[in-house]
Amino acid sequence: MTAKKTLREVMEAGSVLAPCVFDCSSARAVELAGFEAMLLSGSEVSMSMKGIPDLGLLSLEELLWAVERIVDMSPLPLAVDIEDGFGSSPLQVYETCRRMAKAGAMAVLMEDEFEPGYARDVSIDHMIPREEYYAKVRAAVKAVEGTDCMVIARSNYGSANLEEGIQRMIDCVELGAHATVVVNVTTLADAAEVARRVPGPKMFADINAKRGLEQMSFAQLSELGYDLITMHFTMKAAMAGMLEAGRANLAEMGNTYSNEMMPDEYPGHSGMAFFAAQELLDLETEFTGRAQTFNDPRAIHTA
Repeated sequence: MTAKKTLREVMEAGSVLAPCVFDCSSARAVELAGFEAMLLSGSEVSMSMKGIPDLGLLSLEELLWAVERIVDMSPLPLAVDIEDGFGSSPLQVYETCRRMAKAGAMAVLMEDEFEPGYARDVSIDHMIPREEYYAKVRAAVKAVEGTDCMVIARSNYGSANLEEGIQRMIDCVELGAHATVVVNVTTLADAAEVARRVPGPKMFADINAKRGLEQMSFAQLSELGYDLITMHFTMKAAMAGMLEAGRANLAEMGNTYSNEMMPDEYPGHSGMAFFAAQELLDLETEFTGRAQTFNDPRAIHTA
């Protein structure tokens, strides 16, 4: 399915809150909840597809597999976290971004750090030197020319070295990046400094109310000029809900508990009600002349 709006169009209409998703089910939930955009989290794709936390082990082919399927079924514009571009050379980054745009991604988010993931030797500098990162940004911008896909340059320096992160993003805008983000910004004052000094559209990553950090609301970040604000909730909500229902269902040795959790508009004993089954059956009717009603496959009559 082609997105009804590009991410650029959604951002131009006003600040947008975009949850992180990891598969078709989470994307469908975000759509049904009423959000207007979403970000594919590489770490959560890795956990969902491979059962492996963010250790930099997810391959480009695996990420593309997820992108193609989510874009095909959801009308929401999808931004994609491509880590460091899946390669050290600009040509590798070019190929990554070209394929992401072809797959339907509306933005690619590329960081300035080697060996993405949480397992790092803190005694080693993992940041990509400026000129090497800038070459990657040039390649990414060239790769998406003529498409609806945006390049979002990303610096991981954050509040720990805000000046370096800001300068890198200023330079990336001059190189043609369509938007920027400085992650690991831990105070509202630092968020305001980034917003004041970095030109062009900006993203704020991982708004979160319970990290032990200074509270920053969507309204505050929007007022500062952030166009795209992302957050994680789909995977942890899914896991928490499955654990809650699983423990209760196991205790009762049945599924009454989880059935009662289902919203009234999505009846049924499985998750099929959340997806567009009737639309597909209506499409098949065009081919066969026989109409079927979802949830009652025996109710067949001549159209």
